[in-house]
Amino acid sequence: MAPIKDIALLRINHLRGPNIWTYRPALEVWLDLGELEDWPSNRLPGFNDRLTAWLPALVEHHCGVGERGGFLERLQEGTWCGHVLEHIVIELLNLSGMPTGFGQTRSTSQRGVYRMVFRAREERVARVALEQGHRLIMAAINDQPFDVDAAVARVRTEVDDRYLGPSTACIVTAAADRGIPHIRLNDGNLVQLGYGAAQRRIWTAESEFTSAIAEGIASDKDLTKTLLSACGVPVPQGQVVDSPEAAWEAAQDIGLPVVVKPSDGNHGRGVTLDLRKREDIEAAFHVAYPEGSDVMVERFIPGDEHRLLVVGGKVVAAARGELVGITGNGQSTVLELIDAQLNSDPRRGHEEEYPLEVIDLATDAKAQLELKRQGLVPGDVPAAGRHVVVQRNGNVAVDCTDDVHPEVAYIAQLAARVVGLDIAGIDMVALDISRPLHAQGGAIVEVNAGPGLLMHLKPAVGAPRPVGQAIAEHLFPHEDGKSAAQMGRIPVVGVAGTQDTTTVARLVAWLVHLSGRYTGLACQAGMFMNQRRVDPRDSAHWAGAHTLLMSQMVQAAVIENGARSILQDGLAYDRCTVGVVTDMNGWEGLAHFDIHSADQMPRVLRTQVDVVLAEGAAVLNADAPQVAELAPLCDGSVILYSTDADHPALAAHRAQDHGRAVLVRAGTVVLATGASEKRLCALERLRFGRDLPQPAVSTLLAAIGAAWALDIAPDLIAAGIKTFEPEQPGAAASTSPRIPVLPL
Repeated sequence: MAPIKDIALLRINHLRGPNIWTYRPALEVWLDLGELEDWPSNRLPGFNDRLTAWLPALVEHHCGVGERGGFLERLQEGTWCGHVLEHIVIELLNLSGMPTGFGQTRSTSQRGVYRMVFRAREERVARVALEQGHRLIMAAINDQPFDVDAAVARVRTEVDDRYLGPSTACIVTAAADRGIPHIRLNDGNLVQLGYGAAQRRIWTAESEFTSAIAEGIASDKDLTKTLLSACGVPVPQGQVVDSPEAAWEAAQDIGLPVVVKPSDGNHGRGVTLDLRKREDIEAAFHVAYPEGSDVMVERFIPGDEHRLLVVGGKVVAAARGELVGITGNGQSTVLELIDAQLNSDPRRGHEEEYPLEVIDLATDAKAQLELKRQGLVPGDVPAAGRHVVVQRNGNVAVDCTDDVHPEVAYIAQLAARVVGLDIAGIDMVALDISRPLHAQGGAIVEVNAGPGLLMHLKPAVGAPRPVGQAIAEHLFPHEDGKSAAQMGRIPVVGVAGTQDTTTVARLVAWLVHLSGRYTGLACQAGMFMNQRRVDPRDSAHWAGAHTLLMSQMVQAAVIENGARSILQDGLAYDRCTVGVVTDMNGWEGLAHFDIHSADQMPRVLRTQVDVVLAEGAAVLNADAPQVAELAPLCDGSVILYSTDADHPALAAHRAQDHGRAVLVRAGTVVLATGASEKRLCALERLRFGRDLPQPAVSTLLAAIGAAWALDIAPDLIAAGIKTFEPEQPGAAASTSPRIPVLPL
């Protein structure tokens, strides 16, 4: 068979928020199969066998069949290569450690052209997986060699480079489990949890409640010890020294054995324990010196090293360290024994996901010194049965949370409070953590800001601890009268359609502003912060809305969304309080997205309804049948509006579970709940500002419905409409000085 031409990737579009495919970010790829449109999988000689040999785990893909082996069944029956590419990309992501379960491939109006979409937690990772998957499928089609392991490694490298670290990720996941959205603020581990004024920020295991003063104290071990000792917390006696000779003198003053460590190091770097000889102490000085600004000599506390995690004044997890050693066999060198007995442990690795680190003697000065103290070098062969200590600390990975004595927990909590840390890693040395600390001569040796969480998430021994949940609860404590879904959220109103949506959005923002909230507005007329236009440019798009949600000032956000924005970027928010849909017009300008008729618009604009919270409401135009038909898709309640008080859709809606509606009866705007009706105001009196023409009735009703859904008082709604002053044509917005946006 002659080589088949390449599948053309026509365009790649990153959907950053809820979209027509899924609630989550996704990568949408437009494919042109070319001649492969006539060659489904069952017609390509040897294709299926090569593909399943390279990716045997494809058997786990259920596909549309709904059971294990479903995709393989589709392969044998014959499916098009766009669909196959979707599953290849998903499998490469799975193999790279980023499980992905969502994908779809759909034909377009053009023969041989398909839209393929798959979940994309991070755009760059998704693009690399697509690139490798594209190469793989063409190699399988044309019976060419392909290195699957190299492809997976390439994707995994991108995952390691781009994704959140394990400590940050566990907090974000815990927040997401509670319905709290997040926004990544940089390429590292700075993350915003929640929206607007309800947000909290974390940076790894530091929060916005972690003060710079407390962090500075924690980094100065000598100062930390002074403060702890003054409050009755047991700490080892110690001195700061500036030379190896001074270290030996301090050790003699303190009393042997001692510990030598950097004054402001972390993660156990440069710490050498149980030193008794002058040459060892002086050598340990040189190990500690590069790791900090000063070197400390401390009294050695016998016992095991423990790490207690304190969050919000409570001990939520504890881990114990153990000596790490090897046993000689009389044949292998120290280096060989370390590789065979220690580094072969599957729990050890170079990446953050592993609870234990690989021991590299070439770079581990502490381990080199430990061997030297025992009269060994890496190339020596220990006698059979001889136990050799390789590490005395740095192996804290044995969970002991359930063993912590109440007095020990109290001292750890006190230490965190004294330093001033809301999240702290307390390093404690004790013989038995289940006994009171004072009675056994234990002590706190360090207090750490931004502690690593991996030892508690993936302990080498014992059960994982829900430390992410503890931190999420600390940042967003449960409040009376507030559901879990409301934590970290501000009222968000989304307005979708083409029918005077800018005016609807501006009027709703004005009414919310009058209710006492600092209100952000992103619409075609620009971006507004509390009614001040800070950017005159069209802001009815993802970036404009995203800016509002990042602002710590914004207590409520009103966002205009067009169909084009939804198709191009998705929504900027995961869920909203109120979703307004005015009409299904505007399809004529969407041919670029394969939209060619009004019948295709409900699939686009339903996105605005799909994301309404259970505590929220969709506000829908009953005069547009396709809009009213979106009502069953809403997780919350529904408010219909119509200029016809006797509209059949309104009658049916009101009769079902006391449905709400906004309507016009006898020249009066009425708020209806079931059979009950409340007069709002005469329609002729609902005019914008002074001497202005009356706005379109449907525009008024949409805004009134949204304000009502936000529990704004009817009297305030009526008064607010009368005081709203839309900008006149030719107003000087474009010539007024631009005020810079300060979203953060």
